[in-house]
Amino acid sequence: MNLKITINSKVFKVNLQDNATAKAFKELLPLTLDMKELNSNEKYAELSESLPVNASIPGKIQNGDLMLYGSNVVVLFYKTFSTSYAYTKIGNVDHADDLADALGSDHVLVKFESDSPYETVYNEK
Repeated sequence: MNLKITINSKVFKVNLQDNATAKAFKELLPLTLDMKELNSNEKYAELSESLPVNASIPGKIQNGDLMLYGSNVVVLFYKTFSTSYAYTKIGNVDHADDLADALGSDHVLVKFESDSPYETVYNEK
C-alpha cells in the first residue's frame, strides 16, 4: 500500500505499513491537513475521527516517519532523533532527504492522496 503527499509543489511517496491504522488512514483520502510545527522536528495535525491504535515506543524516530499519536493526531517527522513517546506507525516517506526543506519552519498544508489514480477517482466520488 502506498500513498503520496504533496507539500507546495513537492511530491513524496509514502510506503504504508500493513496494519489497521494505515488502512483506516487511507480510507480518509484524499485529505489536506494544515500541519503545525512542533519541536523543530515534526509537523502534526488532529484528525476529526479516531483511527485504530497499536502504539509502541519506537525508541528512535526516523526522518520521514508518518505516525499516529494517540488515536487522532497525525505526525510527520522530518528529523531523526530518540524518543520515549508511544506512536502507531502509519508509514514512512521514501527519499525523505528533502522533506525538512519542503515542510519549512511554520505550519504547512500537506495533501495526502492515494498513489493509485483509480483509488483517487473512486474515493472522491
